[in-house]
Amino acid sequence: MITVLGAWGWIQDVEVFVQQIGAVEVFVQQLGAFSAQEQLVIQAFDARVIYSKEHVISAVNHAKRAFAQKTNATNTLALEILLYAAGERQIQKAIKKIGVKKGKQRIVFVLTNKSYTSTKKEINPAVIHRFLDLFQLTLDDSIIKGNSATLKRFGITQKELSTLPEEKCGDLILEKVALVDIIK
Repeated sequence: MITVLGAWGWIQDVEVFVQQIGAVEVFVQQLGAFSAQEQLVIQAFDARVIYSKEHVISAVNHAKRAFAQKTNATNTLALEILLYAAGERQIQKAIKKIGVKKGKQRIVFVLTNKSYTSTKKEINPAVIHRFLDLFQLTLDDSIIKGNSATLKRFGITQKELSTLPEEKCGDLILEKVALVDIIK
């Protein structure tokens, strides 16, 4: 089960915010029974560097496969998702490239279960609304639509962009996500 959300939010302290949602253990403590019941892994990204829902879903699938095959580079699924979504192998580079920043911003969240083989496709909408309310976020999935500026912020060069027709340029990010397996 993978749900990708776009939202507007105000981040006053990035480290506290990341602790609240980036580590499942801290998130479970803060949300108590809610998180324990839902068994969610949550990761947040700077929406300016996310090209599409497919970008994030691909990162989640690669991260889950890495854990299933015991080839993961991190100790948590949330961090592994971050690495794949950023197309990086170093956590600090990934955070700098795709992590949330301080202040009002567009944020992309991925909510997923811990299972590597779940067939359930979506998280219950009530769970999503409770999550958004808890962190005082405004849902806006329109922010998960990237363009050439998104690709450039991600690190895609003009030379790479020129190799594909415009409608296929998003595939370059999917390629960068997949390449993380090779650069391990």
